[in-house]
Amino acid sequence: VPSPTEIVVTSENFKTVLHWQYPPMPETPHFIVEIKPYNLGYYKIVSTCVNTSAHFCDLSKEICDPYTSHWFRVKAVVGSQQSEYVEANEFILQRLGKIGPPKLNLSRHGDKILVDIYHPV
Repeated sequence: VPSPTEIVVTSENFKTVLHWQYPPMPETPHFIVEIKPYNLGYYKIVSTCVNTSAHFCDLSKEICDPYTSHWFRVKAVVGSQQSEYVEANEFILQRLGKIGPPKLNLSRHGDKILVDIYHPV
C-alpha cells in the first residue's frame, strides 16, 4: 500500500488543516492522522481523523499552545493493509499560521467619518 504524499499543513485565522495526496485505488483508502506536540513527546491519534476517507484533517482544536512545535503524520489503510506513516514538517502556529486582514466599514455621519474594524473571520 503506498504512503500518502505531498503532506502540507496550512493555517489561516487559526484554522489549521493537514492536507495530503493519494493515488486512485480500486478500494477506497482510509487514513489515520496522529499529532505529536513537543510537550507530550510522542504521537497520539487525532480522534476526528481516524479511518477518514477525506484527504485532509482539521487540526484546529488539537493545537493548544501556538508557541510550541507540533508534528503530524498520516498513513493509509486499504482493506487489511496499511502504509508507512509520512510525517509533515515541524509546525509552529505562531510562526507559520497566517492571519487575514480585518474587515473595514467606513461611513459618513455629517462632518464625521466612522471607521468600524472587524476581526478576521
